[in-house]
Amino acid sequence: MGIDSLKRSLWVFHVNSGSCNGCDIEIIAALTPRYDAERFGIKLVGTPRHADVLLITGPVTKQMKEEVLRVYAQTPDPKVVMVIGNCGSTGGVFYESYNIDGPVDKLFPVDVYVTGCPPRPEAIIEGVVKAWKKLESLEAGK
Repeated sequence: MGIDSLKRSLWVFHVNSGSCNGCDIEIIAALTPRYDAERFGIKLVGTPRHADVLLITGPVTKQMKEEVLRVYAQTPDPKVVMVIGNCGSTGGVFYESYNIDGPVDKLFPVDVYVTGCPPRPEAIIEGVVKAWKKLESLEAGK
């Protein structure tokens, strides 16, 4: 995959690792006609094997830890990991809860954080643009 192909489209796979669904609703709002993220070539895909960006919402619960690690391993390189919301970044309101294995960056490296509870669709789109630039720099470095 060359740099030109990344400029035309960015495929995103979304994983909910235990969130309250507030962030998920804002992600869907970013795809609706009001914000229309798809006009920039951003597309949700149904499998991590086709994704350029792994988008994670929520803190990692004990039940989801293995699944999140599996999805990360299935996402091909070069990939960018985005964490949406405070819960995935720091644990948020679930900080030090008995059922949380921690924020996402305790499992694997995170490239882009979009904070907020929940973050606005504009912030999510800005985060995807940062992921886009990160992928372009990864491709240019090869």
